[in-house]
Amino acid sequence: MALPVNADATPAAPARPVSARHFVRLKLRVMGNNFRGQGWRIALFVGGALLGLWFAAAGFFLFAAPGLTGNGRYAVLVAAAGGGLLVLGWLLLPLVFFGVDETLDPARFALLPLPRRTLVTGLFVAALISVPVLAVLMASFGLVLTAWSLGGWSAGLVAVVGVLAGLLLCVAASRAVTSAFASMLRSRRVRDLAAVLLAVTAALLGPLQVFGLAALREADWDRLVGVATVIGWTPLGAPWTVGIDVAQGRVWAAPVKLLITVAALGALLAWWSRSLESAMVGAASAGKAPVRRGVAGGAVAQLFPRVAGWAGRDRFGALVAREARYWWRDARRRANLITIAVVGIFVPVFINVTGGDFAAMDSGGLTAAASDSSPVVVTISMVLVGVLAAATLANQFGFDGSAYAANVVAGVPGWVELRARMTAFSLYVLPMLAFVSVLLSVLLSRPGWIGLTFGSLVATYGAGLAVNSLVSVLGAYSLPETSNPFAMNSGAGLTKGLLTLLTMLASAVAAVPMVVAAALLGDAWLWLALPVGVGYGLGAALLGAYLAGDVLDRRQPELLATVTPRR
Repeated sequence: MALPVNADATPAAPARPVSARHFVRLKLRVMGNNFRGQGWRIALFVGGALLGLWFAAAGFFLFAAPGLTGNGRYAVLVAAAGGGLLVLGWLLLPLVFFGVDETLDPARFALLPLPRRTLVTGLFVAALISVPVLAVLMASFGLVLTAWSLGGWSAGLVAVVGVLAGLLLCVAASRAVTSAFASMLRSRRVRDLAAVLLAVTAALLGPLQVFGLAALREADWDRLVGVATVIGWTPLGAPWTVGIDVAQGRVWAAPVKLLITVAALGALLAWWSRSLESAMVGAASAGKAPVRRGVAGGAVAQLFPRVAGWAGRDRFGALVAREARYWWRDARRRANLITIAVVGIFVPVFINVTGGDFAAMDSGGLTAAASDSSPVVVTISMVLVGVLAAATLANQFGFDGSAYAANVVAGVPGWVELRARMTAFSLYVLPMLAFVSVLLSVLLSRPGWIGLTFGSLVATYGAGLAVNSLVSVLGAYSLPETSNPFAMNSGAGLTKGLLTLLTMLASAVAAVPMVVAAALLGDAWLWLALPVGVGYGLGAALLGAYLAGDVLDRRQPELLATVTPRR
């Protein structure tokens, strides 16, 4: 039987297709809601905007220098090298320091009937609305001024096209890399491969910067121009050099380089599209979980990972086991552990073995640099590693998010909470620090300095735990609920950077007695550094847990509200 039809009913208007402007409006609205009633967020946003403006001005004058001076000899070098560093910065910095703005979490669109192309296009356009993008755009327009001064308005217009293409390339590279690493770190099957790739990526930051500075001091500038010309034909430098090519008469090179840029941009967006779909679906399958038979202690024992198997079956032991499991399995936390491992090896080796200069690796300079190392220099390098390792806990409650409510409801004392978190984190970090101390002593051919290096590391690390415990209670901020370990809420990247610098500075100040002792006590300190350093670090950590725990007991509800992501 046919259903009755209401003749007076007005037919529903056809739904308008979703476009990129809807994502832009959604992001602006979400950003506005995040700032509403949050004065500190507004202040951080304004501070980040001012900092971005300062960097934009500095970059503008650097890129515009050849045009302002009327000397186009090194214009290609400035464009290719500066543009290439911009692309590398957008690739690497989100992985190890600032994170990536994920105001629009892709996982929230998983249940909506949106084509993949629409979703990628919308999220990509929305990603262009940020302070870093605006700062890079303002800075790179110095290349437009250079091209216009050297080749007239036609070269300037081509440079505008190149700058815009380069900016799109930076954003696409950042999103593709962070999304791909997020998917890899989430999958336990490829966890080891992802760890290696992330470690290599993070390790490139320091060596590339130092190698670049050393090259600038001793390089043949004419030879560097030839290297820059080669870089200009790669996606790193192609979009930034098209205006210079037109200005110097190589008009044919501009369309070819723009095609290279478009091809690279398309490849990055395709890569991002594949990893984005995986992130929306959820955690990748890790395969069939092994079945444990005959485990002593039953189901409770299975909740304790092997690294925390020694912990007692009480409240403190349960907290240690929980944190130890999360530090190994949570992608966001695991990424921080990998960064500590890589930078912790690179910093002391660079300072002590190479003498602070990669040029020392030539003509036997490596051995000479190592022989010039002193206990004071070694202690200072260990301080840097120790403060970096402890700085990871500056927002330790932010990792939990709303899950921290379980501890609040259970009434876990702050002293116990912080001591358990320190213990679980140290189960992974202390073996890394021990490896660093042994490796550095071997490379310096001074095995008797193992006590000095490890004692300095433990002392600084313990002082850093104390400082970061207090900062994590007073300066916590929420992290987005996403599977991307590098995602940050809008404005939280500046918060993370400032907190990291603050805690590292305070931890370094707390470790100054170790440096003073190394300078004053001479050879006697080689024997005293280990027991004194271990006692100093352990005492500082316990004192910090006690003092910060008292503050935590009073601020548990406020802390929970702070770290809970706003929807």
